[in-house]
Amino acid sequence: MLDLAIVILNFNTCDYLRRCLTSIYASRGDFAFDLCVVDNASPDGSADMVRAEFPQTRVIQSQVNGGFAYGNNLGLRAYGFGQEAGQPAETLPRYALLLNPDTALPSDGLAMMLAFMDEHPRAGAAGPRLVLEDGSLDLACRRSFPTPQVALYRMIGLSKLFPRHPVFGRYNLTYLDPNQVAEVDSVVGAFMLVRREAIQQVGLLDEDFFMYGEDLDWAYRMTQAGWKVYYNPAVTVLHVKRAASRHSPRAQREFYRSMRIFYHKHYAHSTSPWLHWLVMAGINLRAGLLRSQQLLTGGGVVKGAAGYPPSGVRRTGG
Repeated sequence: MLDLAIVILNFNTCDYLRRCLTSIYASRGDFAFDLCVVDNASPDGSADMVRAEFPQTRVIQSQVNGGFAYGNNLGLRAYGFGQEAGQPAETLPRYALLLNPDTALPSDGLAMMLAFMDEHPRAGAAGPRLVLEDGSLDLACRRSFPTPQVALYRMIGLSKLFPRHPVFGRYNLTYLDPNQVAEVDSVVGAFMLVRREAIQQVGLLDEDFFMYGEDLDWAYRMTQAGWKVYYNPAVTVLHVKRAASRHSPRAQREFYRSMRIFYHKHYAHSTSPWLHWLVMAGINLRAGLLRSQQLLTGGGVVKGAAGYPPSGVRRTGG
């Protein structure tokens, strides 16, 4: 039986992808895994590099850049996930891992994460501690769902003013000890280890999201189905972050589009009119500021009032 199916969605990050694959194939532990790279129509020769340097790796070369959910679903389907209901569980890998190409794993990282999932049978998904190149914690690696209240605290700046407050600091759970295991709402799709039974129950990623938010949506559906999501800091993974999206104006616009999709899918129906108005006004204001800045700078990536997409919502797959 295959213990782990790893899906890496790549877009134009050939050098990072090479480092990521090297770290994976240096993994130690008593488990069986298979690895699939889905290339989202990269122009940099990433797929050819994988075929030449890592011939043991499956390669799916998409002719279109369909986004993060679309690309990862191609990989998951290659391992049998998302097939007709009633498919025998033993025909599927025990776990699936969504992994970004701008990560580098410790040699014992995969074995430790698999052991953690085995020790927590109600865990539908889990993620490790992600650290940036400067050694700081990637705040995206443990999150609360962006409820209207949590999103409002974020948009008006209370989460930054009071990061240790258990209410205002919920967006990135900045009030929690980063060295402690925690049950959280969601982990980030840069490293998201998911149990096959959870995938069978809730289905694949929602392709209405092009990039950003689909991992939150997946975790939301899992928790609604009774699964738990865990942050496991015993494993530390390097994460460059925004390796492919940092130069993409569309990446920033997609963040606000994804906010709207997630909000309307999960919260709009139960939100009071006054709060609904505040949330939509906040999203539209931030999106409008971003668009204005992009127009003033000729469509380039800008910082400022809208800034880069807030931590917790980035992708390298599109």
